[in-house]
Amino acid sequence: MTGELDRLCEAHGICVSYRDIWGNEHRAPDAALRALLAAIGGEDAGAAAGPARCAMLEEGLRVFGPAVQLYALRSHRNWGMGDFTDLASLARTAAAEGASFVGVNPLHELFLDRPAQPSPYSPSSRLALNPWYLDVEAIPDYAECTRARARVASQPFQRRLAELRAVELVDYAGVAAQKRPVLGLLFDSFRRRHLARGSARAQAFRAFVTPHIHDAALFDALQAHFAAQDPLAWGWPAWPAAYHDRESPDVRAFAAAHVDDIDFYLYLQWQADEQLAHAARAARDAGMRIGVYRDIAVGANPGGAEVWRDRALFARNVHVGAPPDEFNQKGQDWGLPPWIPQRLAAASFDAWVALLHANMRHAGALRIDHVMGLSRLFWIPQGMAPADGAYVRYPLPQMLALLARESARRGCLVVGEDLGTVAGDLRQKLADAGVYSYRVLYFERDAQGAFLPPQAYPAQALVSISTHDLPTLAGFWQGADLAARDALDLFPTPAMRERMYADRNADRPRLRDALAGAGLDPPPLAGPLDAGHTAAIHDYVARVPCALMTVQLEDVFGQAEQVNLPATLDHQYPNWRRKVGIPLEGWAADGRFAQVCAAIRGQRG
Repeated sequence: MTGELDRLCEAHGICVSYRDIWGNEHRAPDAALRALLAAIGGEDAGAAAGPARCAMLEEGLRVFGPAVQLYALRSHRNWGMGDFTDLASLARTAAAEGASFVGVNPLHELFLDRPAQPSPYSPSSRLALNPWYLDVEAIPDYAECTRARARVASQPFQRRLAELRAVELVDYAGVAAQKRPVLGLLFDSFRRRHLARGSARAQAFRAFVTPHIHDAALFDALQAHFAAQDPLAWGWPAWPAAYHDRESPDVRAFAAAHVDDIDFYLYLQWQADEQLAHAARAARDAGMRIGVYRDIAVGANPGGAEVWRDRALFARNVHVGAPPDEFNQKGQDWGLPPWIPQRLAAASFDAWVALLHANMRHAGALRIDHVMGLSRLFWIPQGMAPADGAYVRYPLPQMLALLARESARRGCLVVGEDLGTVAGDLRQKLADAGVYSYRVLYFERDAQGAFLPPQAYPAQALVSISTHDLPTLAGFWQGADLAARDALDLFPTPAMRERMYADRNADRPRLRDALAGAGLDPPPLAGPLDAGHTAAIHDYVARVPCALMTVQLEDVFGQAEQVNLPATLDHQYPNWRRKVGIPLEGWAADGRFAQVCAAIRGQRG
């Protein structure tokens, strides 16, 4: 029976076993393999697409730019979270310091009626934008709407905005509560002044709408409708069954009866697209070679608009995740349903191409989260532990060729986040297709744990000191991440705790040795990093041959707490909520951003 099960798995791209990071072979349980076979069905993969190569920088060019969680930007004018106007301002500031791009977290639409669920990596739809990034006062209808301006100018409203700006963590629900009613007033003004009269702006609005954007807005209208009846009705699986299919008669009837409601959500998408386009133009006009560097999440929330739109493409009762590793010895379940590879191919990869179109829009570069998913994803049957999952293969040649085709058409560079367990020769295949690898200082070590010298890095890569899921530079130096894990009892075993503390204690001398070997002033082992030592570490990283380099603002401003602490829940750690310590208007006086950029320019000028 096992032989037949293995044969069926091989025919449908399911890997019955995998080798973990320690070199051990693990076979998935037969029950898990049968569950994955049931989730996939029996369609055959399509024919391979022709070879192509992504857009790339000129050979030998080495550029840099800041990487920012857009919501985290402080400014004296935003409404409590960073917005698209802040992005344009950051682009101009960074361009003046020699940066060629500004990187942002995924800008995907989240759940508008659940603003306190802020993870950009579990979106409702990767095909639409998050309207909470709108600068409300920059929308053209604001100047035409007396009611909106009067509301915003009122003392209670301004007092609340001041509170939202002042708090250390983004209050998403508070920001949404301020923006939502004003956006409603602006749409009402637009509807009366433009839609009703068929003005040029009304025509531009209608021209913007695509089927994907319309379905996202339809989902938002349906969700608002059912949530008003039952606050627990979150996500399409909680709706009445007649509305689970977007082509059903009930859904069509709803769309016909709620045109204004749907138009409101389309209006938000239109204005978000307009403001992102403005930020991209501001970056290019300021002299940035690349401009906005966007990020695309590995999947979408199972209850959201994207899965609702294409239910047949997604595996039911399955989540994507990762097998056990050093940091997560129980493995990881990300709660995201995967595409069924055979159905994706049978549909001519339309969903993949649409995803690229949406996320390469207004972008000079695109980061693909967990790029290994183009080759294989770790599937976990619902109700089973991550350790019992199995890898499922994806049609890499077709998906990679389509990625390269769209990249070349749009002149959009592609960075593949290839951290973690990478199978076989995948990195070489990605490199051959023009995809930039992703290298993190913390991980680039020799067999003895010493940091690699700059010349050991590849040229076709992006280099960074850290990422949103890892300790900031100050946190790494001080052990803030280990202290946070200790406080939350996140270490799997006492032995692992001791080992990680020992490794970190050894890391400080190793980093000092690397800096001293490069002729840079190393920081003292005791005490925090100062601005000069932070600049020196960026100087060291800037020397690598990698074509691209990102600079995390949390590192620049010496923040010890990381953006996201994996394996924690909202009540344990404020993931995706921490703000940058210094408002944009104060960067010049603070001086640290300019100091870091000057150090990088000295190596990459």
